[in-house]
Amino acid sequence: MSSAATLLVMFHDRIDAGRKLAKRLERFSGKDTLVLGLPRGGVPVAYEVAKVLHAPLDVLIVRKLGVPWHPELAFGAVGEGGVRVLNDDLIRSVGLKSEDVQRTEERERHEVEERVQRFRPQGRRNSLRGRDVVIVDDGIATGASARAACNVARLEGARRVVLAVPSAPSYWIEQNSDIADEIIAYDTDLDLSSVGAYYDHFTQVDDDTVARLLRDAQDATVSGEVRIPASETEWMEGQLDVPFGAKGMVVFSHGSGSGRGSPRNQQVASRLNSAGFATLQFDLLTPAEADNRARRFDIELLSRRLGATIPWIRTQPRIKDLPIGLFGSSTGAAAAIVTAAKGADMIRAVVSRGGRPDLAGDYLEQLRTPTLFIVGGNDEEVLELNREAIAKIGGPYSLSVVHGASHLFEEPGTLDTVVDEAVAYFAEHLA
Repeated sequence: MSSAATLLVMFHDRIDAGRKLAKRLERFSGKDTLVLGLPRGGVPVAYEVAKVLHAPLDVLIVRKLGVPWHPELAFGAVGEGGVRVLNDDLIRSVGLKSEDVQRTEERERHEVEERVQRFRPQGRRNSLRGRDVVIVDDGIATGASARAACNVARLEGARRVVLAVPSAPSYWIEQNSDIADEIIAYDTDLDLSSVGAYYDHFTQVDDDTVARLLRDAQDATVSGEVRIPASETEWMEGQLDVPFGAKGMVVFSHGSGSGRGSPRNQQVASRLNSAGFATLQFDLLTPAEADNRARRFDIELLSRRLGATIPWIRTQPRIKDLPIGLFGSSTGAAAAIVTAAKGADMIRAVVSRGGRPDLAGDYLEQLRTPTLFIVGGNDEEVLELNREAIAKIGGPYSLSVVHGASHLFEEPGTLDTVVDEAVAYFAEHLA
């Protein structure tokens, strides 16, 4: 490559391109977003995008239809679901006969089916219906594959179709603005002779690499029920959600009268997942115990069961190395403080929502873990208890009073404020 061309190179390799492109896509982070890579070269780029967006990764398989005597010149493309895109003007201009089109299409459709089997051996596929779909390639040549991919996404019910590429000429984006709801490129200034000219290293991507990246992304994403040993004879039922690219683990410590089925707790967990945090929700008490008021306020029991989750987490391959934070509410907040005070080297941060830290007793003075106390401004009694407890703490803390909020943060917008502050606090301390 000449020195002049070297100055124009935008990306070291596809990994670098994916990380840079992801910065332009951060607003799509969330559970309803699905990232689809175009095999083969688009998948390493899509892998990095999905990791940053904490979104599932899949492939959308399309094949370019090349002119038989000039394969790099595409007269169309075919994709999953029977989609076909043809450039009639090009077909006429190069003199392609109908039998040439049919023969090429049959060959490429066969390749589509083979790749479906190769990349999804168990037939699993993410549904596109009602989701924001981000289609990622490593660059734009003719754009035929991108058009086919966007058509497939629309036909399968995607709510919003976004085409994302590391680089594309601005004129191409203008001419093809109709193929997606939005086309996003990291750079649109350069118009180089080929996709590879944007890269310092642009090696071929083989099928094994694509399959491995898809497996890695799938293995890193977990959502399901788990059983956690509380003792030799006791088990706790929980819900574990681990988004792709998780950067921290937040364990919920539910308070009196609340559990993993609480809509408020589920809303908080969902937002934490979208922000890139794994969450573990479980019930500190059995259904029978939950009806016993004395059990609800047995902070030693609650903290012992909460503490039992930490060694369990450290044995789970997908989450064992994640930094841990605790999110507590009501009496569960006291249990979180006790757990953090006992294991300061294991807990990075605590967030208390409408909590009763006063019930942590002498453990307040032992607390060294950074702790955020969020209390409703209208929850006057609990706010005063929080202020009295905070005066005893020996470590770093912050107090946030949500104006207009009651104990359960049921007023419009107040729970959103809680979530925003919790996400920011965990992002600061679990990074």
